[in-house]
Amino acid sequence: MAMRTDGDNWDIVSSVGRTALGVATFRALETARPDALIEDHYARWFVEAAGDEQFTALLADPSPLEDLPFFFPGFMGVRTRFFDDHFDSAAADGVTQAVIVAAGLDARAYRLDWPAGATVYEVDQPKVLEFKAEVLAAHGARPRADRRVVAVDLREDWPAALTAAGFDPDRPTAWSAEGLLPYLPGAAHDALFDRIDGLSAGGSRIAVDGFGAGMDVRRFVALRDKYFGDRPFGGMDVAALFYDDERADPDRWLTDHGWTVRRCTPIELATSYGVQIPELPEDLADLARTAAYLTAAK
Repeated sequence: MAMRTDGDNWDIVSSVGRTALGVATFRALETARPDALIEDHYARWFVEAAGDEQFTALLADPSPLEDLPFFFPGFMGVRTRFFDDHFDSAAADGVTQAVIVAAGLDARAYRLDWPAGATVYEVDQPKVLEFKAEVLAAHGARPRADRRVVAVDLREDWPAALTAAGFDPDRPTAWSAEGLLPYLPGAAHDALFDRIDGLSAGGSRIAVDGFGAGMDVRRFVALRDKYFGDRPFGGMDVAALFYDDERADPDRWLTDHGWTVRRCTPIELATSYGVQIPELPEDLADLARTAAYLTAAK
């Protein structure tokens, strides 16, 4: 399998950037469902502005996804709701500084009810943030918090860029790393947690999702091909963007560094939201048990 290259970059319609466009598509489809877990009307704007044929076609007709083992927009609704709840809970507890790492086309600064004085930092590649800004400006969107963009590659010294944007490491922070970890090389993956820990005052919390340490990319690809084919990303091989080199297990790393961690599987999380999960084939169910959603408090 072809590996990523050091220092590679992307815009919203290529490489890792296009996965953010896919996520926006599935959030838009989830929003349109009668039993939607989330409301993200911004997502459709991004997909329509990008003009990607695969994703605009799915917006017009999502039926090609309906026979997947776990209808994909439904899964994205669960994931998005998890991170929404993370920030809502932090805000309710008085945490008014938030950092969305690898923000992509995340619109939480616009659609969540942030408390007065809240600051939301969005960290991502410059071209992705430029596209996002253009679309939001074209629609006259206004954030509900003090939104600050931090245009930097996560493999570089992003803490310096974050601090230069006004981040205060002495204030408790709510962090998120959604749909990110497999796209980082092992060294950058481990550095991410080390840097977040170093920037986090007492009372901070973090939410992440991923496959955990020791992910077998070949197994993932085999199951994808068996059950999903070229859906839902068309001809893009998402797994080819993953790194599977050695890395720390986030659950263990956070626990060892003094964070109190709570872990659940995608199926447990979906069930907690009242989502009816059909019985899955055993190999797919086993993969779901390996994946995890983590929240941790310092």
